[in-house]
Amino acid sequence: MTKKPRILVVDDEPAMRESLKDWLMEDGYEVGLAASGEEAIAMAREKGFEVVLLDLKMPGMDGLETLKRFKEMDLEADILMMTAYAAVDTAVQAMKEGAFDYLVKPFDPDEVEMQIKKIVAHKELVLENILLRRKLEETYQFDEIIGKSDVMQEVFDLITRVAPTDSTVLITGESGTGKELVARAIHGNSNRCYMPFIAVSCGALPDSLLESELFGYEKGAFTGAEHTKKGRFEMAHKGTLFLDEIGDISMKTQVDLLRVLQQKVLQRLGGEDVIEVDVRILAATNRDLGRAIQENRFREDLYYRLNVIAIQVPPLRERKEDIPLLADSFVRKYCLEMNKEETKIAGPALKLLMDYDWPGNVRELENIIERALVIGKGNEISPNDLPFSRKEMGPETFPRSLKMMEKVHIRRILEAAGWNVSQAARELDIDRQTLYNKMEKYEIRRGDS
Repeated sequence: MTKKPRILVVDDEPAMRESLKDWLMEDGYEVGLAASGEEAIAMAREKGFEVVLLDLKMPGMDGLETLKRFKEMDLEADILMMTAYAAVDTAVQAMKEGAFDYLVKPFDPDEVEMQIKKIVAHKELVLENILLRRKLEETYQFDEIIGKSDVMQEVFDLITRVAPTDSTVLITGESGTGKELVARAIHGNSNRCYMPFIAVSCGALPDSLLESELFGYEKGAFTGAEHTKKGRFEMAHKGTLFLDEIGDISMKTQVDLLRVLQQKVLQRLGGEDVIEVDVRILAATNRDLGRAIQENRFREDLYYRLNVIAIQVPPLRERKEDIPLLADSFVRKYCLEMNKEETKIAGPALKLLMDYDWPGNVRELENIIERALVIGKGNEISPNDLPFSRKEMGPETFPRSLKMMEKVHIRRILEAAGWNVSQAARELDIDRQTLYNKMEKYEIRRGDS
């Protein structure tokens, strides 16, 4: 620390308060005095102190109760308890409640100075660790994307190079790898960053609705069109349009989309006016578009229009060295959201995370960390807090009935997809309604064991 800490002395004996004040001020410390726990709390609220010397035995609010009140206030002060030899057991209890250490009366100035120096050294170490963590995050984080692996550093490099251009980018990768985060990073580091970023999940919308979402419609264009509505292309004018799950759109919509990309103009459904649009296109898919072209499910000319620059986001199983960084980031995120004390991941639990295959990728990891923080107890995630803490199911433990095997498989895919039914249906290669029917048939519900 660049300056000496401010110290609050709390003791009901005037002689002890004044003696400590004289000793500490001789050493250059700024000192505050309080004769009771109530006065100490009021002073701490008004003026921050880095160190508190707190007497254990005081009339009214005693030292233990005052300590608890300090901790409830979440003040950034380390507390040294002062006690007579006969009350050492109570002082040890105070340390369990969060005190830094204790001093046994009578003590000399050197002993007090030594304890304060220990507190200063501890604070400097904590600050150093915080700064180191921030430096690591700056090194291994690009906007919201985290990764120190070589494959992710390559993705970061590509984002840096393509972001300042207006080139169309096709982002590919399995579900849950973070393709939208890549798209947002490209937009956020582009010349269009102050203009809209509009995202459309193409696979989540039926074909007729997708057209009206993309291109808009005029009043009266179809039954229920009671007013004119701008499409996503118009909303993204001068900005970026992100077309997620682009491999799921119909051949008809592909033709309409290609026309807009080539001519930079569109017509709303039911409209005659030609509307110019200046939009950068970023698209993403978890499908093999090359195979879709061979099977006549995706237009080759649209593919080449989209695939000007390709970014492949690797699956989590190919970047396992990133798991500790990602897990730590999610722990901090959800501890903050849940207002929980900072939680650590136990070594055996981290090993399980490293050994797991991650079919749902980073999204599955985030869901599992959130679940562990909800069901876990204490300030450490243990193997028992993870859904795969037991040995993964092998052939010898498969259900004998085909019906039960299907139920187990559907549940696993849903869990990996974070219970996103649309995504799970795509993974299972069935439509959403079929999946809903099977979930009802097998009574598969989120939260059931």
